[in-house]
This record gives sequence, C-alpha cells and structure tokens, in this order.
Amino acid sequence: MSKEKARLFMTNYKKIKKICSDTKFSCFWFESFEISIYVLILATIFMIFGFRIVSISGISMLDTLHNFDKVLIRRFNYKPKCGDVVVIKCGQYLDQPLIKRVIATEGQSLKVDYKNQSVLVDGVKIEEDYVKEPMIPQNDDCIPEIIPQGYCFVMGDNRNRSLDSRSGMVGLIENKNIIGKAMFIVFSFKQTGWIR
Repeated sequence: MSKEKARLFMTNYKKIKKICSDTKFSCFWFESFEISIYVLILATIFMIFGFRIVSISGISMLDTLHNFDKVLIRRFNYKPKCGDVVVIKCGQYLDQPLIKRVIATEGQSLKVDYKNQSVLVDGVKIEEDYVKEPMIPQNDDCIPEIIPQGYCFVMGDNRNRSLDSRSGMVGLIENKNIIGKAMFIVFSFKQTGWIR
C-alpha cells in the first residue's frame, strides 16, 4: 500500500512540475513552496535530534542566566564536562527540570571550602568568575569526596539561592538525566550571546 502511495505521489508531483514549467511565475512559486517544505522538514529534524530551545525559570543561575531567558541547548552526543551549563530532567527527589553548572564529573574528587570561598576539584581550586556572591554554607548533606561513575555534581552560579547537588533534594545528577548543554542565549531582557 505504501509503495502505491509513493508512486501516486511521484506521478502527481511530476504532473504539477510539468504544468508549472509552462509559466515562469507559477514555477517560481512552486519551487519556493517546495524549498520551504524541505527547510521545514530539516529544521524539525534538527530540533528534534540535535538542538532544543528551553526557557529559564528561577534565579539560581544569576548573573549568567536570568528568569525568562530562552537558551539553545545541544542534545546530540553530549557528555558532561566541568564548567558546562546543563539542562537536567530532574534531581533525585525533585521532579522538575533544572539548569545548573557542572562542577565535577565521575571519578573526580570534590571539596567545597566555604571558609576560603573556593571549590576544589581534584585538589585544584577552580576559577569561578561567574559566581554571583560569596557562598554561605547551605544544607551540604550531599557533597561526596569522590563523584561516582555515571554521575556529576552541579551547582548554580547564584550559590546562595540555588537548590543544587549540595542538597539532598537534588543530589548527584545521573549523566543520563542531562538533557544537554546550554550553548547560546537566544532571547533575554538583559543579554544575548554565547554562554560561558
């Protein structure tokens, strides 16, 4: 049945193309329509499998991202890396999407030092010029010394207003729960551009 439909479609397509070729004006509109359909199909495939636009809700990533910003995320073949801003399906006990920064990945050691206002990964202080203000100790009941296989540790840039891996509600994030990396701010009342 589907072969018959395909043959019928091609026959009708060829007829329309032949009729269209009789006048240049008609041909122009037909070809424009045809190109539009191809572009729409490619854009749909591109958005389904490779990229997606998401809306930011909340203040946990200030000043990097703001409430209501729209960001483009890369989904295809993504593996978490330290420093990446990622969109997460949900936390351990929190059933809503999150956007946070990856601080440490599987196999890395981690220490959050509130006294010296630093985060050490594998014993090295990471540069965090994106952090909004000095950190205040939170409910840090979920900071492991070593990040287990298949997990990563995430925190918001607005550390004092962020529900992140330091909390038992979010905890460590399974890599499979990461939707993708936030790449570009598409729309914002404050700024647009690449996310660093």
